[in-house]
Amino acid sequence: MAETEQQAASSPEDEAPEVSAQTSFMIPKKEISMVPDMGKWKRSQAYADYMSFIVALNEGVKGKKMTCEYEVSETVDRLLELLGTLDRWINETPPVDQPSRFGNKAYRTWFAKLEQEAETLVSAVLPADRSAAAPEIAVYLKESVGNPTRIDYGTGHEAAFAAFLCCLCKVGALRAEDQLAIVFKVMRKLQKTYRMEPAGSQGVWGLDDFQFLPFIWGSSQFIGHPTLEPRHFLDEKVVNENHQDFMFLECIKFINEMKTGPFAEHSNQLWNISAVPSWSKVNQGLIRMYKAECLEKFPVIQHFKFGSLLSIQPVKP
Repeated sequence: MAETEQQAASSPEDEAPEVSAQTSFMIPKKEISMVPDMGKWKRSQAYADYMSFIVALNEGVKGKKMTCEYEVSETVDRLLELLGTLDRWINETPPVDQPSRFGNKAYRTWFAKLEQEAETLVSAVLPADRSAAAPEIAVYLKESVGNPTRIDYGTGHEAAFAAFLCCLCKVGALRAEDQLAIVFKVMRKLQKTYRMEPAGSQGVWGLDDFQFLPFIWGSSQFIGHPTLEPRHFLDEKVVNENHQDFMFLECIKFINEMKTGPFAEHSNQLWNISAVPSWSKVNQGLIRMYKAECLEKFPVIQHFKFGSLLSIQPVKP
């Protein structure tokens, strides 16, 4: 199944055509309130567009190192500025002396600021003739950092950020040539911001708990590599020598720094992956796993919001 999808995907724009300036934008809302609603999600235009976006980026980074040359557009620069602003606000809102920043007063203060400024931040990234989309797209930005009542961070928040980027593609702010910069610059900046959060730092690279997409895209980077095989990521020397080129190894390096004890015990899912014979098989397996463990899980998708850009309407035959 993954193979078919990979062949079909070529760019965010191909699968998610730009909307016209006349599109009626709307504030996204939840549509999946019960387990039986999951069928609606899997048949929706939103699911098709979201997966096409993920797979298109997967194709874009195939065989590419993070240190390769790629274009950084004005929009990507503005996105990095936006994340830099969120980062700065974290530093300006020192945590109250509690076990976790999420859920304490400091996080609520920080989130209240984002709530107030999100539309303005998003407007600065959009082309002038698409500014009407800002209220709709800003919802996904806010959802991607948690909220004051659901005080956790997980793959659902990561999915909201990917949905935020997907919407920017659909309105034409991000383009096909931005693929490498989206993965190597924007997503990595997001991950490094979350690294600093006490709430998730112990497991932020846990394959099935917090971040998933870096492992998918990181495995794609290795496809066709002449010497490095999946078994090599268990070798710390290989990780230390190559982590600046490969996102997957950057993830593993962080796990090695944060966790103690045998790798097979603290990161069993990843340990199992090291036995897979090729990176293309790892990549296909991770895409299937992402669908099963994240996108097809009600506790994750019940929080997903649908609007005009990511629509709950079924895919047109």
